[in-house]
Amino acid sequence: MPITRYTRFLFAALVIMTSATGCFHYSFNQGAIPKQVKTIRINYIENKARYINPQLSPQLTDRLRQKINSQSGKTITQNDNADYDINGTVTDYSFTTAAISGNKTATNRLNVTVHIIFKNRLDPSGKSVSPADFEADVSRSFDFDANISIQQAESQLNESIMKNLSDEIFNRIFSNW
Repeated sequence: MPITRYTRFLFAALVIMTSATGCFHYSFNQGAIPKQVKTIRINYIENKARYINPQLSPQLTDRLRQKINSQSGKTITQNDNADYDINGTVTDYSFTTAAISGNKTATNRLNVTVHIIFKNRLDPSGKSVSPADFEADVSRSFDFDANISIQQAESQLNESIMKNLSDEIFNRIFSNW
């Protein structure tokens, strides 16, 4: 069977698509945090959203501390004079309809927003020891079946919420995204 131009084109497209997926992988390089930084303080992430999930603040704070500790190689401290100081507040924790099918809600969505305040005590401008001081909102949405209760959805989504939010906060701070 002869190889046609179309077959070669499909093969080339497949090779390009397969190799392109590797281009978007992100891995943290410990060199991203300057050597001058020795200590990082991660304060308790308060929940000031209208709807309060009592597990969110303590679990997210703990997950973020674990992630930064394991990937930064820096000392996590609760001292007021840490080189980097991270504060956070849950400002939104709300449920909305994401999809309707046959005049009924098919999918709901949990929206979570955390407001981050980052302070660089060594160099607030970020000129010699980056990043500079900043405030930013980190938001993620999580879809779930409309046939389950909010409590069931929270239970099912808990691990995904903690992982995605802590990754997003970490990347926002240490990757200058």
